[in-house]
Amino acid sequence: RLDRFKALQARQKASRSANLQESKTERTRQATDPALLTQIERRRATASHKLLKAETADFERKRAWDWTAEEAAAWDRRLEKKAKHRDDVGFADYTQQARKVYKRQLRDVPPDVAAYEKQKKEAIERAAASGGLEIVETEDGELIAVDLDGSFYSTAESTEFVNSKPEKAAVDRLVDDIRKAEAARMKKRRERGLEDDTGGDVTYINQKNKQFNDKLARFYNKYTSDIRDSFERGTAI
Repeated sequence: RLDRFKALQARQKASRSANLQESKTERTRQATDPALLTQIERRRATASHKLLKAETADFERKRAWDWTAEEAAAWDRRLEKKAKHRDDVGFADYTQQARKVYKRQLRDVPPDVAAYEKQKKEAIERAAASGGLEIVETEDGELIAVDLDGSFYSTAESTEFVNSKPEKAAVDRLVDDIRKAEAARMKKRRERGLEDDTGGDVTYINQKNKQFNDKLARFYNKYTSDIRDSFERGTAI
């Protein structure tokens, strides 16, 4: 009995040690940011690449030994994309800014290939039923679709898009994107100390214009208040 009791005590002690070690490991894992780990790994890969390039006389030949053609091409595309993104950070015009926002939004919306194929099939069936789409077999046996009235293959004069009705999930996603953009805009305004003034009429186009109007009001409101009130009542001559 004493031996069994000592064995149970030893097992209990080992279990406590194992549980404590697992708890520390889990706490460390939860405290670690996955995005930070990814960033560190990316920096490590970039530093290794630069170090290898600096230490190797014929870098391209060395890389051809160690990497496959696909890996080398992927790395070159990545560096080219990174350099292009670095050069495209600054503000050039509003068209470029809108293009960058559009590309960022596209990254957050994965393509739904199944829904696209379903809509395409339904569009073909509607066009074929209305007589606007005809299947023609060529001399080599290939089947092609001929758009007779322009209802399937859209052109500049096509008006079939007015009959398209988006799904509720797509509308909800658009509403969420608009809300997120508005929340980000308001957050940036608060960071700059530009709170929205909801009291009174908005007589300014930006914050600098608002400050200028406030400065004018401090000096000239006592002279123009009667005129402004008369204009608002409609009794001014």
